[in-house]
Amino acid sequence: MRYAVIGTGTVGRTLAARLAGLGHEVRIGTRDVERTLAGTEPDGYGNPPFAHWLVDHPELRLTTFAAAAEFAEVVVNASMGTASLAALTAAGAENLAGKLLIDVANPLDFSRGLPPTLDPVNTDSLGEQIQRAFPAARVVKTLNTMNAGVMVDPQRVPGPHDVFLCGEDEIAKKETVGLLTAFGWPPDRVIDLGGIGSARGLEQVLPLWLSLWGTLGHWDFNFHVRSAR
Repeated sequence: MRYAVIGTGTVGRTLAARLAGLGHEVRIGTRDVERTLAGTEPDGYGNPPFAHWLVDHPELRLTTFAAAAEFAEVVVNASMGTASLAALTAAGAENLAGKLLIDVANPLDFSRGLPPTLDPVNTDSLGEQIQRAFPAARVVKTLNTMNAGVMVDPQRVPGPHDVFLCGEDEIAKKETVGLLTAFGWPPDRVIDLGGIGSARGLEQVLPLWLSLWGTLGHWDFNFHVRSAR
């Protein structure tokens, strides 16, 4: 299958490499290809410059947002949440129409320093904003409540733990479950929260996740729901 991963940060790189490892054709989308490849310094998380990382992943190709989205059958939004709408607009509504659009981003706002806040929050969500902006796309929110390594390798966290998803299109959600299963998520650990409005709750998990990261001193953890029924 052909995938576009929108975003060149830690999450985008991790997802793109995993998808390619599963045998998919993958294009990574960026706003300015030359500028992305020209970077020479590690990013804020210590990741090597993108061009250096790409040398170790010759199966991947970097291209513009629009070219990546046009190429793909499935689009994964792994861009910075506050820039996601702009990135997807650059990708082109016509290139997203009818396609599964998996949104893993969080609308973290760092404009007032640390810890970041959420924007939007409570009465709206990034997932809903994306679905409204691109009504012909089949948006599914998932994987945003854990770090990138756990997204693609749930066995990094021992024992049972859960991944959530939501969206309006039932077929799109089933397709997403298929991808999650390929990543190693047991189907019974995928919890469908219903329509895209549930993205509000998923995104509001992030302040708790950030607090746990600070307390535990690492990010290889996840959430597990235990039910009496």
